[in-house]
Amino acid sequence: MDLEQIRSFLAIVDEGNFVRAADRLNVTQSTISARIRELEVRLGQYLFIRNRAGCTLTSAGRRFEAPARTMVRALRQAQQDISLPEEISAVLNVGGQHSLWDNILASWIHRLRSERPDLAVQATIDQPEDLHSQLASGLLDIAVTYAARTEAELVAEHLFDEDLVLVTNLPGRRTVADPAYVFVDWGPEFRAAHAIAFTDAPAPGLRFSLGAVALSYVLQHGGLGYFPMRTVRPHMETAALRRVTGAPRFNRPAFATYRRGLEAEGLDVALDLLRETVKSTRYIKVP
Repeated sequence: MDLEQIRSFLAIVDEGNFVRAADRLNVTQSTISARIRELEVRLGQYLFIRNRAGCTLTSAGRRFEAPARTMVRALRQAQQDISLPEEISAVLNVGGQHSLWDNILASWIHRLRSERPDLAVQATIDQPEDLHSQLASGLLDIAVTYAARTEAELVAEHLFDEDLVLVTNLPGRRTVADPAYVFVDWGPEFRAAHAIAFTDAPAPGLRFSLGAVALSYVLQHGGLGYFPMRTVRPHMETAALRRVTGAPRFNRPAFATYRRGLEAEGLDVALDLLRETVKSTRYIKVP
């Protein structure tokens, strides 16, 4: 059984579509289709039912999913383990959203490497949906994101809440209707809450998908925008930024997601250190 066939199968399961799976694996749709046909011949079962909306698993496909994920993970782990130096006992694969690395995840990795130098850490920065797909495929052990993915085989542990606050470095009274307002896309929940809070505000003239880049822009060129309190508080203490009086704040929960029953070496200590790091981080709320 070919590994690329299994990876193609899992990509289709995660994406729900042959075209998106081909894009994810950077191959053509015909290549994906050929791999699945060969896999179905080897297994003697049809794995997918195609329709206009995409595709769904057959009963045989559903039964094959768990063993397929186990095979991919086992091979990946074996490839990593045989290349490790003798002083490294295992590899832990972790992922997180870009804005979570500042002050939290970078500190967590430092503590983990300090306390368990025998663990090699592979760190990934990506979008929540991609991190969750890698987690479901067995390519990650832990994903830390602002979005919870609730599935039977996954555990989404609520780590903390942080406040998004409106700050500025411009004089006078400022609102989100100001031409200098910088909209930062903190995800669908924030977009929905923002739209409800500011129903009459015009569409912002400047948008950023990364908070760190947006904050750098505001600090360098002036403006106002919503940012996590933990990242703007140091700038507020030096008077480089100030809170906009009367502006609503928005709550943003963060989660650590991992596979239920996963016995990856170092996972428990990594989770414990992650919780400790969160508790020691200023200006976030721990449940």
